Amino acid sequence: MTPYYPSRRTFLMTTLGLAAARTLQATPYQSLTAGQVIDRIKTNVGIPWREQTVDRLIAGTPELPVKGITSTMMATLDVLQRSAARGLNMVITHEPTYYSHQDRTEPIEQDSLYQLKRDFIQQHGMAVFHFHDHWHGRRPDGIATGMIRELGWEKNADPQNPRLFTFPETSLARFAQGMATKLNIKTMRVIGNPQMPVKRALASWGNVSLMPGIPYLAQADVLIVGETHEWELVEYVQDAIASGQKKALIIMGHLVSEQAGMKYCTEWLKTFIPEVPIEFMPAAEPYWRPDQPAK
Repeated sequence: MTPYYPSRRTFLMTTLGLAAARTLQATPYQSLTAGQVIDRIKTNVGIPWREQTVDRLIAGTPELPVKGITSTMMATLDVLQRSAARGLNMVITHEPTYYSHQDRTEPIEQDSLYQLKRDFIQQHGMAVFHFHDHWHGRRPDGIATGMIRELGWEKNADPQNPRLFTFPETSLARFAQGMATKLNIKTMRVIGNPQMPVKRALASWGNVSLMPGIPYLAQADVLIVGETHEWELVEYVQDAIASGQKKALIIMGHLVSEQAGMKYCTEWLKTFIPEVPIEFMPAAEPYWRPDQPAK
């Protein structure tokens, strides 16, 4: 049999192919990083990124490889533990991780609970991104969009004022109960006559101070908020009722008043981050009623 001697061209191509294969084997897979996720958020949120903002990486590094993402209203220790158990090592949270709006840790550096939470994040190789200002700044507001959708109020919204809603007339008690049922709220508080007719409601998700609370209340029968100072807006509404005005205030609780907005954020993130699983993880409502003890 005549021995086979490859041509110079065949030999060269084979050699190059083997070299390329070795290079591919030697090069580790380049996974999605926390920094890349944040860059995509900045690109897709639809508004310029602010210089002054609380929206930043609170824990972890931009180089951290992302295995999965949690979208949540609040990065509580419970949410972090559940995320780690599911292999989701990047948490995108609307509210702070370390108990202040700016996530300042200097005042609590010696606190044992802060240290436990910080160490848990580090030990499990996690990243936490605070996503507040730009999710609200998006048009339409991401939190408001999710809340309106969860309540089924799309057709009730005023085209000129996304906070204002008009409904067929019903009692305050029935209106509040409908909200509590749709959002599974255990500890909603209501100020006003339960039989008061409600047609117009104005919702301001999250925290609402005395101003703009007063002008908000003037536009509707009932003002809906997440939370407010009881010695300010609550007192004002009580005095308005005592003066003869037919007004009401619904206090949902901060967490439940914005939670569906981060559920919507989960769907939004999936439109431009296809590489890893993304899950919505609701934070637990912190309160319970004495007649309905927490389980």
